[in-house]
Amino acid sequence: MHLPDLSALPESLQPILEQQWQSLQENVTAITTAADSGWQEQLKRVLVGSDYVAEQLQRRPQLLEELISSGDLLRHYAADDYINTLGQRLSSAEDEASLHRELRRFRQREQVRLIWRDLCRLNDMQATTRELSWLADTCIDQALQWLYRDACKRWGTPYGIVNDGSKQPQQLVVLGMGKLGANELNLSSDIDLIFVYPEKGATEGAHRTLENQDFFIRLGKKLIQALDNQTIDGFVFRVDMRLRPFGSAGPLAISFDAMEGYYQEHGREWERYAMIKARVVAGDQQEGQNLMQILRPFVYRKYIDFSVFDSLREMKEMISREVRRKGLDHNVKLGAGGIREVEFIVQVFQLLRGGRDQRLQSRELCLVLPNLPEWVGMPAQAAEELMSAYIFLRNTEHAIQAQADKQTQELPVDESAKNRLAFSMGYTTWPEFHADLTMHRENVSIHFKALISDGADNDEEQKSNCNQQAWLSLWNDELTAEQAEDALQNIGFDDPQQAWKLLNDLRQSRQMQMLQQIAKERFLALFPLLMHEVCQTHNRTETLTRVFQLVQAVLRRSSYLVLLSENPSALQQLVRLCSASSWFAEKLAQQPILLDELIDSRTLYHLPDTQQLRNELRQQLLRIPEDDTEQLMDALRYFKNAHLLKVAASEITGALPLMKVSDYLTWTAEVILQAVLQMAWRIMTEKHGLPQKSPGQPCDPDFIIVGYGKMGGIELSYGSDLDLVFIHAADPNLHTDGEKSLVNSVFFTRLGQKIIHILNTLTTSGQLYEVDMRLRPSGNAGLLVSSLTAFERYQNTDAWTWEHQALVRARVIAGDPQLKQKFEAVRSSLLSQPRDKAALRQEVVEMRNKMLQHLGSKKDSQFDLKHDRGGIVDIEFLVQYTVLANAANDPSLLTYTDNIRILDCAEASGLLSPQDADQLREAYKAFRSAGHQQALKEQSGVLEAHELSDLRDAVAALWQQHMEPG
Repeated sequence: MHLPDLSALPESLQPILEQQWQSLQENVTAITTAADSGWQEQLKRVLVGSDYVAEQLQRRPQLLEELISSGDLLRHYAADDYINTLGQRLSSAEDEASLHRELRRFRQREQVRLIWRDLCRLNDMQATTRELSWLADTCIDQALQWLYRDACKRWGTPYGIVNDGSKQPQQLVVLGMGKLGANELNLSSDIDLIFVYPEKGATEGAHRTLENQDFFIRLGKKLIQALDNQTIDGFVFRVDMRLRPFGSAGPLAISFDAMEGYYQEHGREWERYAMIKARVVAGDQQEGQNLMQILRPFVYRKYIDFSVFDSLREMKEMISREVRRKGLDHNVKLGAGGIREVEFIVQVFQLLRGGRDQRLQSRELCLVLPNLPEWVGMPAQAAEELMSAYIFLRNTEHAIQAQADKQTQELPVDESAKNRLAFSMGYTTWPEFHADLTMHRENVSIHFKALISDGADNDEEQKSNCNQQAWLSLWNDELTAEQAEDALQNIGFDDPQQAWKLLNDLRQSRQMQMLQQIAKERFLALFPLLMHEVCQTHNRTETLTRVFQLVQAVLRRSSYLVLLSENPSALQQLVRLCSASSWFAEKLAQQPILLDELIDSRTLYHLPDTQQLRNELRQQLLRIPEDDTEQLMDALRYFKNAHLLKVAASEITGALPLMKVSDYLTWTAEVILQAVLQMAWRIMTEKHGLPQKSPGQPCDPDFIIVGYGKMGGIELSYGSDLDLVFIHAADPNLHTDGEKSLVNSVFFTRLGQKIIHILNTLTTSGQLYEVDMRLRPSGNAGLLVSSLTAFERYQNTDAWTWEHQALVRARVIAGDPQLKQKFEAVRSSLLSQPRDKAALRQEVVEMRNKMLQHLGSKKDSQFDLKHDRGGIVDIEFLVQYTVLANAANDPSLLTYTDNIRILDCAEASGLLSPQDADQLREAYKAFRSAGHQQALKEQSGVLEAHELSDLRDAVAALWQQHMEPG
């Protein structure tokens, strides 16, 4: 790529160069002492392109002279150059502080050199990325070697048993993922790492023995600190560990066996894409290669794997949603036609045929893409255009990052920064550069869409059915009010006057009047299609009211108008669902981003199971920095609302029965609670260290979240709050092991508060869940978090009968598996205690009557689904009485926490007749279904007295028969 003459430097950049140059002349003697003028022209180019280099040269005045005199600015490096130089530096490192200092100063020097060579085109793109990857490899490996020796002195050497039964010392294997693994690191990239060790075992040779996993987790943390910590000397590389098995929830280091088991049982399609680029970058290279052979079958199938198109299509849609949500159109990596799309094109062919053609298993894109015409039959022109675009985009990425050594791929917005970028890319003006950038991105988009077709049909027939001119005449106010109302009545609007008013109000609204021309054009393209769909509904005026509410919410974000115009099936789903549910329409108006969920009807009506939900949420959270709590909270809210929308769509259309609806809503809450616990635990332990279960034994986490009520009974509805209880199993008088140590009891209380904060906080995306903690021991007067021992003691000595009734529906939702088992044992013991049935019945009836008096409807013309006689609470109390009265003799009653399956058990045990049990089941499902429908219509759970009267009377009779005989 040519470089312009410096005399052509844009006028806006002259002050930048003059200021940088003057600062260097005052501080860097090499400028005035060097005889060779050739490098001065290069220096000027670098100063225009990089504030980072200018800053480093000013901070270390001798650096420029040393780089010039050594000749390093003018020569290519080999991998050994980095290894030898850093090895000499670290040979004198006596402690971790000096290790950190030498690593950072080494990186700064080499970063200056690499930016210099890149901006002056002394390195081409591939040379820059290759040398950056070698630099990272060297820093990781030599830091690891130093830290491993130090760790062995402190904690002993880890050993494992190999195949012949002998002991062998163990070393860490560090896998580099993403661009590092592919030797394609960019100028300011973070590094994605995974830590693995060969065998389980323990350390030897120190006073205290550690399990191998504990040793390598500690070593891994030390390595991350050596590379990632920000000190007075800066950092080496930002480290991201979230690609490891189970992400942030998984251990920092795992054995080979655990790694293999994870990918066999839990590995997802996106992880196959990630593993294409995996490479051993540090540690035990030989064992690392063994591991890569073990994992190869997970990545590359022996057969031609056409499923990759579906998985890529899903990934593409997920990324497209993220691009729209975050406004990444100006991102040269993630935006349309960006670097990631080129990478995906290549990876599709690698996964598709890589198991059969090992040539495709190369990690480096630049070694695979040019050969795709020969290897897989890609058109030669497509490969050439993609390769040319990839090089251009990567050079653009480097030029962006060179300015400030920041990890960004966003195009600048201010004129000065635009001109600097254009100059660094070899252009005299921004429009010239931007024209070529646009051309390359359009080429990538064309080839990407051709390969990854989503099968969507533009449905021209539907468009032709819309009388566009007639609708536009109506919108353009070409008819009198009387003519317009007559037209709307003829079309079938049940209230033509109101429909005409809605159209007029929208047309004359301030939002519509203030729209830019492009947004108006997009609306006019959508309007006829929208009205055509509204005319397919039975409640057209009501539907129009709801749909226009959404339209007003998205007018200023007109990309959503395009989304609906170009996705007829999504528009059809939108109108259909808004017609059926005002709740649905309002939810979309509050969060228009949820429109993305309507695009693919396959995912809209085919709902995932718990594991799929967990993996989906994990993927979304993986793309967010762990310390960005606000963004993590927004991601959780988007996840919840998206899945509420899906289940509502399925219920409205009859695609999902009531029981499955409640299951799905409960699973969604479970997955979110598990993620929230992980977030809160990480935040608290990073600040205060780990609480101690017993002296020297950290909690892991020895904490559980117990769900009561609808959550515990797997019966959540759309607006349900969460009845929760928090329990721990640690010694409350011990302390955490961090610098800001807390007493365990305080730590767990703050952990509980953090969980509630994440759930309760109202953000721009709404609230996750309203949390009710009143069922904990002693209610609002009790501790927020109690130990299991204290919980059991309270339940045995102080709890009221209604609290034991609540325990019938209690279930562990998240947290420590061992503590879960202990809680379940305590619950079984409490519920199976022998009880006086007559006294128990009296207490249950008295509590029920109090609720009826205070919460039941006061009008004979109404029926409160939950609280009135013959309603939901009658069934729940009858079930709870049955469990408490009979569990001592029939433990099967304790197996489940949901009312339907408890009724099944009561029937199987002969405690209820088949007729009575069936009557209660059918009534319970009917009442809950009616409650769901009321929620979707945004109405209370109060019906007319005559509705469901047969079921209500039957339940009331059964209550009288079983609970108040005589």
